[in-house]
Amino acid sequence: MNREEMLTIVRKQLTKARYLHTLGVVDTALWLAEQYGADREKAETAAIFHDYAKYRPKDEMAKIIQENEEIPKDLLDYHHELWHAPVGAYLVKLEVGIGDEEILDAIRYHTTGRVDMTLLEKVVYLADYIEPGRKFPGVDEVRELAKTNLDRAVCQALENTIHFLERKGQPVYPLTRLAYRALKQKEVGHG
Repeated sequence: MNREEMLTIVRKQLTKARYLHTLGVVDTALWLAEQYGADREKAETAAIFHDYAKYRPKDEMAKIIQENEEIPKDLLDYHHELWHAPVGAYLVKLEVGIGDEEILDAIRYHTTGRVDMTLLEKVVYLADYIEPGRKFPGVDEVRELAKTNLDRAVCQALENTIHFLERKGQPVYPLTRLAYRALKQKEVGHG
């Protein structure tokens, strides 16, 4: 499947604004892949489909989470904004026929991160966070870090997300905290 075919599929699933966001994520993921040596084709594919399930009805996503053994049930205890990533990976495999687990994991973890993220997962997570259309406190600092140190940029993005959620009084998904701690520990270990 080529880029245009993938974009045609995903365009039908998204609002105009979210489609423009997706194009920004794709361009940013390709730049990061080039910068850090990730597979460009996989980065492009994962970025195109990262928000595939974003606008699925909440009850449909909840049902998929409940019925699918590979999706953690504890997601249902957290904000529904997290759901579209693992549900998206499931639906991209089911409806689009993409079976590459590396691509599916990059989609699956683009909202939460996880411990020992692969290079591709970091690229997609960060591309989603820093794409040019994003405007919020801290994003410019992460964009600067992304130019020189992928792990530091992902770590800072995770830290910003944790602080944002805590300020709003929302619970932080455990994988996000674990991903942050692991990257912070790696950073400390490398001095």
